[in-house]
Parts: sequence; C-alpha cells; structure tokens
Amino acid sequence: MNKLSCILLTLLAWLQYSLWLGKNGIYDFINIYNTTKLYENINDITQMRFRNNQLLYEIYDLLHGYEAVEERSRYNLGMIKIDETFYQIKL
Repeated sequence: MNKLSCILLTLLAWLQYSLWLGKNGIYDFINIYNTTKLYENINDITQMRFRNNQLLYEIYDLLHGYEAVEERSRYNLGMIKIDETFYQIKL
C-alpha cells in the first residue's frame, strides 16, 4: 500500500504541476487574458468605430457634396468666390 500511495502522490503532483505551470495551463491563461485586456484598453474598439464612421461620412460628403469641398478650400487654401469681399483683421 505504501508503494501505491507514493505512485498516486507523484501522479497527483505531476497533474497539479501541468495544470498550474505547464503549457496551456492556468498561468498561461491568466497571462494571455491580462494581455488581451491591456490591448483592449489601449485600442478602445468603440472609439475606433466611432472615428471610422466619422471618416466614412466625411468621405461620402466630399464625394457627393460641394459644400464640404468649398469649406475645405476656403479654410485650407484661402479660396474667395467672385463678388465676395475679403476682410483681413490683424491682431
């Protein structure tokens, strides 16, 4: 009986080691879980989706509307239409 107990105890110790510290064990699971949570917090999926939707709307507006093109050309390039008066205020 003593020899059987020793074998069973060794088997139990080996199984516990492989469960906690072995490949794909609980230690690896906790490490991977924490890493994925870290990357989810860094990348914030909802914020990225919101920004992507804004960019898609802006692209659609630039392709199908002239107001957005005019607004960008006025702001970035200083476009002035015919029969408009330009006032520059120096501070």
